[in-house]
Amino acid sequence: MTPTDPAALERRSVDTIRTLAIDAVEAAKSGHPGTPMALAPLAYALWTGVMRYDPADPHWPDRDRFVLSAGHASMLQYAVSHLVGYDLSLDDLKAFRQWGSRTPGHPEVHEVPGVETTTGPLGQGISTAVGFALAERMLAARFNRPGHDVVDHRTWVVAGDGDLMEGVASEACSLAGHWGLHKLTVFYDDNRITIDGTTDVSFTEDVGRRFEAYGWNVLRVSDTAGVADLVAAADAARAERSRPTLVVVRTHIGFGSPHKQDSPKAHGEPLGRDEVRLTKERYGWPPDATFLVPEDVLAHMRAAGRRAAQAAVAWRARFDAYRAAFPAEARALLDALEGRLPADFDAGLAAVGADGKPVATRKASGAAIQALAARVPTLVGGSADLAGSNNTTIQGGGLVARGDFAARNLAFGVREHAMGAILNGLALHGGFRPFGGTFLVFSDYLRPAIRLSALQRARVVYVFTHDSIGLGEDGPTHQPVEHLAALRAIPGLVTLRPADAVETAAAWRVALGADGPVALALTRQDLAPLPCPRADVERGVAHGGYVVRDAVGGAPDVVLVASGSEVALALAAADRLAAAGRRPRVVSMPSLCLFARAGTAYRASVLPPGVPRLVVEAATGFGWHGALAGGPVETVTLERFGASAPAARLFAEFGFTPEHVAARAAALRP
Repeated sequence: MTPTDPAALERRSVDTIRTLAIDAVEAAKSGHPGTPMALAPLAYALWTGVMRYDPADPHWPDRDRFVLSAGHASMLQYAVSHLVGYDLSLDDLKAFRQWGSRTPGHPEVHEVPGVETTTGPLGQGISTAVGFALAERMLAARFNRPGHDVVDHRTWVVAGDGDLMEGVASEACSLAGHWGLHKLTVFYDDNRITIDGTTDVSFTEDVGRRFEAYGWNVLRVSDTAGVADLVAAADAARAERSRPTLVVVRTHIGFGSPHKQDSPKAHGEPLGRDEVRLTKERYGWPPDATFLVPEDVLAHMRAAGRRAAQAAVAWRARFDAYRAAFPAEARALLDALEGRLPADFDAGLAAVGADGKPVATRKASGAAIQALAARVPTLVGGSADLAGSNNTTIQGGGLVARGDFAARNLAFGVREHAMGAILNGLALHGGFRPFGGTFLVFSDYLRPAIRLSALQRARVVYVFTHDSIGLGEDGPTHQPVEHLAALRAIPGLVTLRPADAVETAAAWRVALGADGPVALALTRQDLAPLPCPRADVERGVAHGGYVVRDAVGGAPDVVLVASGSEVALALAAADRLAAAGRRPRVVSMPSLCLFARAGTAYRASVLPPGVPRLVVEAATGFGWHGALAGGPVETVTLERFGASAPAARLFAEFGFTPEHVAARAAALRP
């Protein structure tokens, strides 16, 4: 066990990665050992001879990004990260999958040094990586100058069969080929095994030819390939100047296991004590040793980490020269990467809604985007083939395309799911405040990406228009009913449904200042301005809810709570109630999430304890009762799908009229 020749040291280093993964899964009594066992040579190749990184400074701006899209193989990354010197100890590896550990079951971006994005839901990692590669090209186009390439890094991905079966990966990789993201390289772990058996039970396509059709460069590495062959494939990918690269790597899951290699049993369960011993014997490893890291292997791998870190040292010298030559650009680049907004980023929002005219909130949102784009150069975004309907085009911003990455507008095509994942990549990479638009009903198509936005605290703004039955004749397939409740259920996602242009501008102010994702739900139909001073509206939106009109002649005896287009309806119903001698208060509640954060005293000032509340919203009432606790709650909501008809007829047929709302409220008594 004390070889001195380089080939033997390389082999022992690879086997150290394998056995660390085996031992961690065995200790946790759960996990996925097979893929780390198969891919250990690739991990060794990437971290010792390919990637640019600095274990002591995992966030230096021009590092290569690594994405383990096959996130179930997390011990592969944890093991090699420990070996090359990231702040991840052997004790951390021993605590794999345990409460409070720094080695969770799947890679988590804010928990593990060197992890760039949370992965595990298959297809998300590779799709987010497209966003990373796009961000690199867009930043390079904006900030590099002749002789000063301060943005010049690559994105490396490990993806499996499951990733490439998922539809989101197809959507995103199609876009990567369309854009010509040549600094994106995906190693496809072609092990031909799924949980249900061999892949041919459901997956017989030629993946390489599919990616060639997407416009990718496709390379193939056989199952007899060694580390040198994998490094050569990476070098060939680096030499490609116009296309992303897919490297098809034929592997054997559970490599070296006498009874579980090339079997589904190597995928998602520990090998078992006896099989671990047999496997280690095949590696020439002490069969009873656990978490063994030979001293020469550790020294060798730590030296590789120090060599890789020299790229960071060289970059800092290049950046100093860049800053001396282009001080304004250097400041702007650092501001962009650190997410800093200009002090007056929201100054232009004061003009949105200032004319007092009725306007659809989707159009008010479009005006807010223009106002913000004028002061926030990092604001970029687009739509899933609905830019004109979503009002998401930055005027004069050009269109990002192969060869024009300095533009600000992104055309995602009819690829909502990929749009969400790519937006996550843009946000997590740093340098941009991205937004993306589609109809609210299609938020279902990108929900997994939205959930990961929230889980990763990615600063993404989702612009969801056509937010209710108010879109009319397109009918129930396009009329969102359950979608507001579904979005509000995601922890960490702020959902805002503004009631007029001023609320919309205030919602955008919240969105740009948020430390995580925000979803805006916006109308197709025009909405009249609310009868409130602008300052009160802005303050109220920031708190999630506020009093639009208070009771006259005493304390309120009923509170009408509404969001979006139904706030005007609540106001009209309140007129009827007041004429009948009641004392209604009208509350606009654009965000239940923000209102819940506003504090007990503020919430009580808006919703007096004990006073009955009537919710008015053209969507399912799910979630409102708990949000408005403190008094009796009734709802005028939509507990069925919509229908195809003009909007006014739909609102009338479903009971969203001043008469019906007033009658329901009149029946409520303190």
